Amino acid sequence: MAFFSSGSRALVEILTRMQSAERPMPVDHTFFEFGSIRYHVEASVSDHENVYLSISTPSLSLEASPSSSGLPEATLQETRKTYHRFAEVVEPPREGYVLTLKLNFSGLTRPKDRVKAITQVSRLQSVVLSSQLKDMLGSLVSSGTMKLVYNQREPFFVSKTQDEKINAVFPMRFRDDTDLAIATSFFQELQELGSSLVKKAPTCSWSPIPPPELRGEHVHRLTTNGGFVSFGVLPRHVMGKKRAAKTAWILLNFQAYVKYHIKCTRSHIQSRMRERLEALTEVVQGARLRGNDDARKSQASAVVKKRGSKSRLISFAKANKRLQKGFRAVLGKIKRLRLRIRVKGLDRLRRQCQCFPVPKLPGPSPRRKVHRYHKLGK
Repeated sequence: MAFFSSGSRALVEILTRMQSAERPMPVDHTFFEFGSIRYHVEASVSDHENVYLSISTPSLSLEASPSSSGLPEATLQETRKTYHRFAEVVEPPREGYVLTLKLNFSGLTRPKDRVKAITQVSRLQSVVLSSQLKDMLGSLVSSGTMKLVYNQREPFFVSKTQDEKINAVFPMRFRDDTDLAIATSFFQELQELGSSLVKKAPTCSWSPIPPPELRGEHVHRLTTNGGFVSFGVLPRHVMGKKRAAKTAWILLNFQAYVKYHIKCTRSHIQSRMRERLEALTEVVQGARLRGNDDARKSQASAVVKKRGSKSRLISFAKANKRLQKGFRAVLGKIKRLRLRIRVKGLDRLRRQCQCFPVPKLPGPSPRRKVHRYHKLGK
């Protein structure tokens, strides 16, 4: 599991700046990390080789045996053994702090060694907390349960079984329903991964109800909405200083890592939703533009159709007029054929030649009937 860096970046920056300064400078700086860990760095111009570093960490459990300095004796011995080359423990510590170290890097001549020493000093909180947790787990009796408070709002429990297996149980609480859904999915995947694929990793289990190790605890401590996540830590996971410190640091920051994972997941989901919304918006806008073009094309085609229909009506009217004119010409010819045939000079010939009568061709019937009478001879 990816875990938060146990080194303090702010402490590395302050110590590096002090070592790289051309002239000694006074330093009196206080800062906080992880909400509950407080640092104080102090140095003077008169004694510029010695740097006093004080740290205040929360007490993991009230059941641990404290010393006069506020830390268990095993933690003080572990600190002396880790930083004996360039630091010593100041007793008693500065007021308001549980541990004070006097750092002196003058014995480290190579810059590489000083950089390594500063990096090692930045992990002081991890050394102190992991040493406390390791001492508590060592003093824990079989079938016993201990409550650890690294964060006042999010305590967790540690128990030891008869086969020297350590179980760390984390009650998970969430305020938002969305965070609860994401965390539940994450716990189920973590349970499947820890139980099937990775053999060397601690076994992981998730349950919506308290495990048997927490029987007898107060009800308000076991009231959760996210269930209980349990890790089975084997002896090989705490063998050696580095491995034990790493395991302790992961357990102490597991709840913070879950919150970090939830925030990253929500951010990823929201970014995907925004990308999807932008894609759908582009599709809708494209459809609107195509719809406007289609409407314009349909209007243009309608205008063309109207113009075509008007031209067709005009051509039909012209053809009708031509047809009517042709019909009139034919009717006129027919009428002319029905009239009588007139021969020029026929009437004059009849008047001159009285020898034979010339019959008159019947003409068109007059409108009024004229009665003619013949004169009778005597």
